[in-house]
Amino acid sequence: MSRIEVLKTYKLYIGGSFPRTESGRYYKPENKKGEVLGNICLSSRKDFRNAVVAARKAQSAWAGRSAYNIAQIIYRIAENLESRKNDFAALLQKEENLSAKKAVEKVESHIDRLIYFAGWADKYQQLFSNVNPVASSHFNFSMVEPTGVVAAICHEGGFDALLASIVATITSGNTLVVLADENAPLSAITFAEVLYHSDLPGGVVNILTGKVEELYTHFASHMDVNALLYIGLNNEIIKEAELQAAANLKRFRAYSPDKLKNENFENPFVIKEFTEVKTTWHPIEQIGGSAPAY
Repeated sequence: MSRIEVLKTYKLYIGGSFPRTESGRYYKPENKKGEVLGNICLSSRKDFRNAVVAARKAQSAWAGRSAYNIAQIIYRIAENLESRKNDFAALLQKEENLSAKKAVEKVESHIDRLIYFAGWADKYQQLFSNVNPVASSHFNFSMVEPTGVVAAICHEGGFDALLASIVATITSGNTLVVLADENAPLSAITFAEVLYHSDLPGGVVNILTGKVEELYTHFASHMDVNALLYIGLNNEIIKEAELQAAANLKRFRAYSPDKLKNENFENPFVIKEFTEVKTTWHPIEQIGGSAPAY
């Protein structure tokens, strides 16, 4: 008798742990050659809610870390991905039908991108913060701060979309709940192992797998999600998600998968997309009733 292959069951990544979906469901995606990629969890609404709770719990502490420490951790993620470069290249060969050379080049490009954004982690504040001129006797400062909990839907783009959603959000102190590309989930959920071993606190990045059609309305309507990123080209989903996100004034961004491959993606304005401006007024002390001292 021919041997039956034992397919690996890939779990979710929530709060720094690897739970199975509470729904007990899974699916078996295939690549273009018809090869089954594995048993992949079909995340439920409850899984998403658990991930948001974990992200919210981790957000304050993550945003409170020094920018230098955040840069160190992102750099550490790049180091660990480098050490597993061949493993991820093999996954991309199977998942995206890439040649061995192209797969290695793609992984290397993501390592370089992580290092690029690690470099910006302690510099973007200087670029986007301001001292504003005002007519009264005050100093007026504008600074950027994280939006909070970001939810990302990777409808297309595979590993490119996952890495893009991570660097665009956590660099500025946000936490993330991301739904991996349902047709290319292996590299995404395996990347959770890299995050786990990279000093990244549990809950900063949470990775779900499953069907966009089942979950996107929950991503858009959840009242404890501060921003929503959609990566894909489905205009109906974009329109509906944007409409539902407006209920609690979520920031909404939609990226084409092609944008992620463009070198223009590697710029600090990507970080700014998921920040808010905080303005502080500070009175200028007057000495002995004299004119304000500037």
